[in-house]
Amino acid sequence: MLILVDAMGGDNAPKQIVNGCIDAVEESEGFDILLIGDGKQINEILKKRKYNKSRINIEHAPDTINNDDIPTKSIRNKTESSMVVGFNLLKEKKGDAFLSAGNSGALMAGALFILGRIKGVDRPALATIIPTRTGMSLLIDAGLNPICKPINYYQFGIMGSIYMQQFFNIPNPKVGLVNVGAEEKKGNIVIQQAFDLLGQAPINFIGNIEGRQIPLGEADVIVCDGFVGNVLLKFLEGIGSFIKGTLKEMYSRNFLSKASALFVRKDLKKISKRMDYEEYGGTPLLGVNGLVIKSHGSSSAKAIKNAVIKCSYFAKNCITNQILEALNTKGVEGIV
Repeated sequence: MLILVDAMGGDNAPKQIVNGCIDAVEESEGFDILLIGDGKQINEILKKRKYNKSRINIEHAPDTINNDDIPTKSIRNKTESSMVVGFNLLKEKKGDAFLSAGNSGALMAGALFILGRIKGVDRPALATIIPTRTGMSLLIDAGLNPICKPINYYQFGIMGSIYMQQFFNIPNPKVGLVNVGAEEKKGNIVIQQAFDLLGQAPINFIGNIEGRQIPLGEADVIVCDGFVGNVLLKFLEGIGSFIKGTLKEMYSRNFLSKASALFVRKDLKKISKRMDYEEYGGTPLLGVNGLVIKSHGSSSAKAIKNAVIKCSYFAKNCITNQILEALNTKGVEGIV
C-alpha cells in the first residue's frame, strides 16, 4: 500500500509533514509513503532523521499551491504543484490514498476536476470526527461547501450514516440537521427543504438539532453546510484548548492543588486526549473517485502521523468502494 503525501501543503510544511511521515513509518506497518514536493527541501529534513529508507520516497514537484491562491485557477495553472501531482498519481492508480494539509478550496477543486465525483453525488464533503459526552459524532460538511442546496444535505446525511455504520460499527446512526431550533419549520427555506428531504432518506433522521445538543452526543451524524461546519469545528477546538488550559492552571496554583492533581492525573490525561484534534488525524473527503484525506492546515508532526495511519486504515477497508456500493443500493442517484 502506498500513501501519497503533499509535503508542501499546510502552515507547517514541509518540516512537520515530513517528520510526521517518518513517525508514522516508525509506529505502524503495512504501507509505504511517497512525499510529493520540493525534493531539495524534503531531503534536507530526511537527512536529520533515521528512518526506514525503503518505505519513504520522494516525487519532486517544484511548485506549491498556497492558502491565498484561487482554488480553481491554481489547480488548472499549477500543474507541477505538489497537490496537482498528488491528485494525478492517485487518478493513475499509482497510490492508494492522498493526504494533504493544504488549501481546502484547491483540494475540493482538484478532487472534482481531476478525480471526479462518485456517481450519484452532487457535491463531496469533509467528514470529521468530534468528541462528545457519549463518545464521538461525525460532522459533515466540515468546511468544503459554504453554500449548499437541499440535495447536498440529503446526501451528506446518507454518506455520513454509511461512514458511521462501516467504520464505527454503529448499526443505525442517528442523523441530525443543524438548525436554530428543533421545530420542523425553523431556519431558512433551504434548511426547511433539506429537512423534508432528509425525512425521506433511508436513514435514521431525528430532525433538527441545536448547537448545544452537539457536544452532548444527541446525534451520531451532524449535517450542516461547510460554513456552519467549519465554525463549529474551530469553536470546539478552541473550547478544548480553553478547558485544558483552565484545568492546568487550576491544578498548578499551589501545593494542595498540585497534590490533588495526582489523584485525577489519569482522568485528566484521558480528557486531554479526547479533546485533542491531533489525535483524530485527517478527515476523509467523501463522494469522490479516490481516497483523499484532508489534514488540519496547522497540523503538527503528531497530527500528520495520525492522519497517515488513518489513511492506511481507510485504504485497507476500501472506504470509497463501500460508500459507492451503499449509495447505489439506497438509490441516491435517482433523487439528484
